[in-house]
Amino acid sequence: MTVAALFQSIEKGDLGAAEALLAADPLLADGRLENGVSLLLMAVYYGQAAIAGAIRAQRESLDIWEAAALGEVDALSALLTAEPELLNAVAPDGFYPLGLAGYFGQQEAFRWLLAQGADRDQVAENGMRVRPVHTIAAQRDPQLALALMTDLLTYGAAVNVSQHGGWTPLHQAADHGNLALVQLLLAHGADPAAQSEAGQTPIEMAAAKEFSAVVELLNSHAG
Repeated sequence: MTVAALFQSIEKGDLGAAEALLAADPLLADGRLENGVSLLLMAVYYGQAAIAGAIRAQRESLDIWEAAALGEVDALSALLTAEPELLNAVAPDGFYPLGLAGYFGQQEAFRWLLAQGADRDQVAENGMRVRPVHTIAAQRDPQLALALMTDLLTYGAAVNVSQHGGWTPLHQAADHGNLALVQLLLAHGADPAAQSEAGQTPIEMAAAKEFSAVVELLNSHAG
C-alpha cells in the first residue's frame, strides 16, 4: 500500500479504492507527494470531497494549509496559538493559508484569518503569482465571490494587481460575467482598461462572451 496508489485513487475519484487503502494502512492518511503537498490537500485540490473526508477521518491533526482549505477554524486557531508565524506560511507548492481559504470558499476561515492579520496582498510563490483577490475573483459562485471580495476589500487589498498572464481581478470577474463583482471592484478603483499579457482588457473579455450588462458597466467607467 503506497502513497502513489492513494494518489491514483484521488486522481480517478475512486472512493472505494481510497477507503480500502486507508483501511489497510491508516498511516497513508499522513502521506505526502514528493513535492511535499499532502494527499489530503491533493484530494481537496481535485475536488474529491468524499475522499478528502475519508483521509481527514484518519488524521489527528492538520497542517495550516489543510486547515485553511478545509475551513477548520478551531484547527487554525490551535496551530497559530502554538506557532503564530504560520499565519502567512508558504506551502510546498507556493500557496498560503488566506489564499487557500478564499479559493475553496471557506468564508468563516477566510474572515478569521483576515482578523488575525493575514497578509491581504500576499503573492503565491509559484508560477500562478496569485494574490487573495485573484483566488476570490476565480470563484464560480457569484454570490460567494462577492461576499469574500467584500470581506477582503474591507481590509484594503489592492485591486490593480496582476497574476500569471497579466490578469487582474477585474479581468476574471468580467470573464465570468459577474456583474456585481465587477461593480464592487470598479467602486474600489479597478482599471477597466488594464491589459493582460495578451493585450486584452476586461471590456474585451466580457464582450467576447456577450456579457452585455458587464460591457456597458465597464464602458461607463472607461477613461
